[in-house]
Amino acid sequence: MHTAMKLVILDRDGTINEDRDDYVKGPDEWVPIPGALEAIARLNHAGWHTVVASNQSGIGRGLFDMATLNAMHLKMHQLLAKQGGRIDAVFFCPHTPEDGCDCRKPLPGLFRQIGERYGVDLSQVPVVGDVLRDLQAGSAVGCMPHLVRTGKAARMGPGEIERLCAQVPGTQVHDDLEAFAEWLIAHDREQRGLPVDADAGTRKRDA
Repeated sequence: MHTAMKLVILDRDGTINEDRDDYVKGPDEWVPIPGALEAIARLNHAGWHTVVASNQSGIGRGLFDMATLNAMHLKMHQLLAKQGGRIDAVFFCPHTPEDGCDCRKPLPGLFRQIGERYGVDLSQVPVVGDVLRDLQAGSAVGCMPHLVRTGKAARMGPGEIERLCAQVPGTQVHDDLEAFAEWLIAHDREQRGLPVDADAGTRKRDA
C-alpha cells in the first residue's frame, strides 16, 4: 500500500528565483524565474509537498542577516500564494565553506534534516537544482536527481551538461521547473496506470 507523502525537494537560487553572482541579498533581488511559481502550484495541486534546501552562505559571509533572509522567504511565500501554491518549509545552511559543517551542499545534512522532519525515506524523492552540488547532496541520500537548465546551468553548453550528469548517475535534465513539473505529473500518472493527458499539466487540473 502506497501511503508515503509525495515530496519534492527544490534548490532555491537558480531553480525557483533568478540567481546572481553577487548573491541574492534582499527581497528586491529575489525575482522568480518565469513559470517557476506556477510550476510549484501545479505540483501542489497534483498532491506534492514542496520543500526548499538552500545554501545561504551570505549569512555566514555577513552579506545579509536572518531578518533579511526571512523577508526574502516571506516574498516568495506571498507570490506563491497568489498562484495557489505553497512551500511547506525552507531548510538552509547559513555557513561558509570554511565552517566545516555537514549541511552545506554537496554534503547531505540538509536532506537528512528534511527526512527526519517529515519521517520519510528520501529514496525516490525528486531533488531539483541548477548546479552539481544540489544533485550530489540529494543523491547521497537516495534522491532522484533532476537538473534544470536555469540559473547557473543556463550558461552551460551540452558538453558541460553531459559531464555534470555523468557525475551523478540517473540525472534527468529539464528546461526549467515548469518542464520538470509537467514531466513529474505525467510520470506519476503513468506509474499509477492513469491516462497521461498531454494537456492536463499545462491547461487544467483534474476535478
